[in-house]
Amino acid sequence: MKSILTLTTALALTASGALADEIRVLNWQGYGTDLDWSLKAFEEATGHSVVHEYFNSEQEMLTKLRTNPGAYDVVMINAAFTPQAIAEGLVAPIDTSTIGNYADIPASFAEDPKLNVDGKVYGVPWTWGLTSFAINTEAWDEVPTSVQVLWDPAHAGRISIRDDAIEAMQLGALATGQDINDIEDLDAVEAKLAELLPNLRTFWSSENDWNQFMAAGELDAATYWSGSASRSAAMGLPVQFVVPEEGAVGWLDGLSIPATSEHQEAARAFIDWMIDPEFYVKWDAEGAPASANAKAMEALPDDAFNKAVLGDPEVVARVHFQAPIDDETREKYLEIWQRLKAAQ
Repeated sequence: MKSILTLTTALALTASGALADEIRVLNWQGYGTDLDWSLKAFEEATGHSVVHEYFNSEQEMLTKLRTNPGAYDVVMINAAFTPQAIAEGLVAPIDTSTIGNYADIPASFAEDPKLNVDGKVYGVPWTWGLTSFAINTEAWDEVPTSVQVLWDPAHAGRISIRDDAIEAMQLGALATGQDINDIEDLDAVEAKLAELLPNLRTFWSSENDWNQFMAAGELDAATYWSGSASRSAAMGLPVQFVVPEEGAVGWLDGLSIPATSEHQEAARAFIDWMIDPEFYVKWDAEGAPASANAKAMEALPDDAFNKAVLGDPEVVARVHFQAPIDDETREKYLEIWQRLKAAQ
């Protein structure tokens, strides 16, 4: 297979003279780092092999880092959780001068304070996207423009949201016109979510679940992630991602190196590979979030979802990017969410 690395990256890897290592990556399953064609090309270009372990929530990811020192070399972390990982000493500073493609990450991402502390970089911006909802296009005459359609009784029993307390509370905040990072009226959000739950067909917990429900025609609309919606559409499912007038929750995912990694040079080489434009363009054709690498986004076809939609300034203006959530707030959200589900 022809290497997909840019010439600059390939030369940098060759010049490093690093011995081949096996590196272990911790990520969501099916999320970019474990693509077979990419891993094969990376191993052929560098000699490094890659194995994966997966998590199903950010809390599980943090637990794995805490309890398995030395087990991982690269970890994907939602930037809203990176400050906690830094505070606990779970991730190491990254020498970005050895990552050739880092120069193409714009300052808006590269200087994100969630990834940088005291002049040190603890997470390389990798991908970003939105949490909103997607529709089954066969169930709608017109694309909805408001998140309130999830509450519409005309679609009762054909709506789904992810069983996640934080996502649910942020959805409720958007629907009640509140700041997702500073919800002042929790009672209003709880009441709004209480009205939504009877409209649900089911909760979904994984991308595979979501796709199966949509493929079976069981849902009219469901909350979803922009990159996953792009991937579902690429699979041929009749879905369209919606960024409503109320806005959507924005997230930034970074690639970090655990403090206990014994293969940090190989880890940096893998991170460089993951933010390489040639890798990203090929991944995007299969369905991916937006790249944090400006050159990668520029290289996309003009009609690519991530360029046409997430590159629209009017859409970006409606994005509410996630801030870190402290443990007290997280517990409060979980308590409300559990109470709501128990009442159904």
